[in-house]
Amino acid sequence: MPFLKIENVIFLLVVILTKVAAFQSLTNNIPKRPTHIVPRGWFDDFTSTPTKNPKVSAPDDFQTPEPRPLTLTRPSDLPSVLKSSLALALRLGTGAFVLGWKIDTIFAPKNDGKYALTLGPFRIRDSSSVLDTAARPKEPLILYEYDASPYCKRVREMINLLDLSVEYRPCPGARQGGFSDDLFQRTGRRTVPYLIDPNTGNELFESNNQIEYLLQTYGPVDEGLYDRKALWPITFEAFSIFTSVLAALVRSMPASQRQSNARPDNEDMIPLELWGYECSPFVRPVREKLGTLCLPHVMISSSRGSANRNRMMEQTGRFQVPYLVDPNTGIDMYEGPEIVEYLEKVYTVAAAGED
Repeated sequence: MPFLKIENVIFLLVVILTKVAAFQSLTNNIPKRPTHIVPRGWFDDFTSTPTKNPKVSAPDDFQTPEPRPLTLTRPSDLPSVLKSSLALALRLGTGAFVLGWKIDTIFAPKNDGKYALTLGPFRIRDSSSVLDTAARPKEPLILYEYDASPYCKRVREMINLLDLSVEYRPCPGARQGGFSDDLFQRTGRRTVPYLIDPNTGNELFESNNQIEYLLQTYGPVDEGLYDRKALWPITFEAFSIFTSVLAALVRSMPASQRQSNARPDNEDMIPLELWGYECSPFVRPVREKLGTLCLPHVMISSSRGSANRNRMMEQTGRFQVPYLVDPNTGIDMYEGPEIVEYLEKVYTVAAAGED
């Protein structure tokens, strides 16, 4: 009996994914729209911060949790952490380190206001050897996406590698939620990922095009500074899609459906701010909850070697992810399980009925 070819295995998994998550973008027959630049006035209508800004408030019994880095505070969360860790392993930890990651010193000084990882007698300080001169966007890029999509995951990983901050607009299953409706109004399609760069006016479908665009626009100025072959876990499409599908299945197809009791006006909220990175087992449940609630959020990339780790040290005096800043309630907090509970209380219909 002949062995199954890898492309056949991938095809079968994608079919399963389509049935489970209504991943309609894979079967969309509308002709592809190329990269383009849109008129400035019309573009602004879609990329500006929502103007409705519904009113929400923190729960009456809310208490800011005490930060406890790299600590499993609840035994009940162990299965989730193990699944996230398996998903991380399937993707070979892609996005855990910035492009060109390097160790600057293992004896970083104390109390200098900069991030360093303390391991026994060592204080390890790291950075990127290739991104210090790379262009940085003045405004966050915008990505219409959903968590379980393997195509969206490739783009999010590249965003982490390049240490970019991006506003995510969740479209569960590509076809649910207000952002999916916005995307359809804008493009005539409900295909994700869809990338908008307000800094250049460019908009792109297709994960391969987006990955190349991000590299060319916000990657190292001199491509000779790094080995492009090192990007193969993302750029080798068959492998990245296959392993991303497996990672999504391990996590039970996260954010493939809009939560039934999510507030109907969540898409109109001021974007929340989440510090973290794609493959972190502690950040993952928070990202999934934001996706299933259809909450817009700016992800501040904080992979190892990220310049944003020093930014957090300057702003808060410590580094720990996930870290959530909610401009709708004025709350900022650490600790993933508590963040998930907070989002559940504030951004569901039950919470709205108690206002």
